[in-house]
Amino acid sequence: MRDRRVALVWAAFVVVALVSCVLVLRRDDRLSDLHIYYGALSDLHAGRPLYGFVAANGGPFTYPPFAALVLGPITAVSEGVLQGIWLVATCAAVVAVAGAVGVALTTRQSRRPLVVAVAATVLMLSAPVQSNLRFGQVSIFIVLMALLDGMGVVPPRLRGMLVGVAAAIKLTPLLFVVYFLATGRYRDAGRAVATFLACAVLAAVVLPAESWTYWTEAVRQTSRIGNLASLGNQSLHGMLLRVGVDEATLPLLWAGLVALVCAAALLRARQLTVEGRAGHAAVLVGCATVAASPVSWTHHQVWPVLAAMLLIGASGVAQRAAGVALLAAMVVSLGAVLSPVSTRPGVQFLFENARAVGVCLLCLVGFGGVAVAATRTVRRPAGGRGWLRVGVTATVAVAFFAVQPLPAGADPTFKAYALDDVVNPRYFFVCRGPAECAAYGTDAPVTFSTRAEKTKVRVNGVVSPQVTRLEYFSAPGGAPRAIPLLDAYPGSRTFSFRSANMAQGRLVAYASDGQPIASYDEELAAALRATTR
Repeated sequence: MRDRRVALVWAAFVVVALVSCVLVLRRDDRLSDLHIYYGALSDLHAGRPLYGFVAANGGPFTYPPFAALVLGPITAVSEGVLQGIWLVATCAAVVAVAGAVGVALTTRQSRRPLVVAVAATVLMLSAPVQSNLRFGQVSIFIVLMALLDGMGVVPPRLRGMLVGVAAAIKLTPLLFVVYFLATGRYRDAGRAVATFLACAVLAAVVLPAESWTYWTEAVRQTSRIGNLASLGNQSLHGMLLRVGVDEATLPLLWAGLVALVCAAALLRARQLTVEGRAGHAAVLVGCATVAASPVSWTHHQVWPVLAAMLLIGASGVAQRAAGVALLAAMVVSLGAVLSPVSTRPGVQFLFENARAVGVCLLCLVGFGGVAVAATRTVRRPAGGRGWLRVGVTATVAVAFFAVQPLPAGADPTFKAYALDDVVNPRYFFVCRGPAECAAYGTDAPVTFSTRAEKTKVRVNGVVSPQVTRLEYFSAPGGAPRAIPLLDAYPGSRTFSFRSANMAQGRLVAYASDGQPIASYDEELAAALRATTR
């Protein structure tokens, strides 16, 4: 019976993998990051600078030069063939990661095949793995190397080397070096550092110009990675940007929070290692890299999915509930799914940042949880209550966050369009021409329409002559955003802006004396609902 269940689950995995790969290949922007690797390396082989390449979608090559050496052979085949190979390799890496997690989930050999099959299927359904497939990313391979090395399942003389190679391709696994030191694996830490440096030196010898460019310029240019304030960046840094922390305060606040999260995760990882739970420890350190990195896109977030499965596989009810909640956040976008029921902007902000909050909480309390820690303090000595204090503090902070008004700075996609944008066909304007705009306008101070897109909502309309100023509030208590009134056509003034979410938005029109003459909040929400039906 067990063998039959294992076969059925693996069959489900194959179906999910095949459907996912087919859907990816049907997209116009399929494996867009792999396209960047392919184009950048083709340029490099043709004698052009690696970090000067920019793909049609605006994406540059962002990895260290050693990654170019590792990925160099991909140009030996056509890009179409490479896409198929990459998808198969990604699915194979998912199975390998599931196999490693299966070791941590159960010690019973008889149950392990079923556990591994379920873990692989859940991983394949998760947003991070789907993102790896869609973009053709290397993240799943980085996770696999760091996980195997962190768990210590590689031969003793090679331990640390996989982390060194992974860090030479993407820098975040360097946190595992600190984990090795914290757990007394000094030789592993030494091998990791030596391997990392050897890879960097090899790249410098083979690609001296690219190495100089990367380590002196590109490594500090986070703008090359994309809009770090977008909701896709579920790291501490991204969340602080969305909160609207000012530029002067951000570096110190971010550094302090990263130090707290990493210290808590590493201390708990050391304790887990002593308890013989090396798999849990490695996953916890991996989650800390997600929280601490300046940018953690969806495809980076494989670690929290593994953590969720480990929590679900635990014995405590509270841990399982936490695992289910974390897994739900990693499979679907709670901000999009639950926006209709989020009655306050702070709650909506919490939904939109659920992955970042979940990862940070996991790092702070380890594989316990506040409820579990609370029940154990009765039986444990007072020294164990430190984790309870950390967990309670984090929970209180999250609860406080949830009831606060959403700051205007938490609308990272906001943009008000200028007069030069009117002629751009990419932008949404309800009218283009004097007659069309005159016909669109009404007797109301502001007449507008909305258009919902995947990550933003566009608002466009015309204003009557008595309106001299227009402002948009992302949420109650937030600072106003000035909306330019555009004299695009004789006899009419138009406006256009975009916002991340209008669930709590308010548009206010002012007369020449500075007094508000019209306010639109329910109208914005109603227009958005009508647009998204």
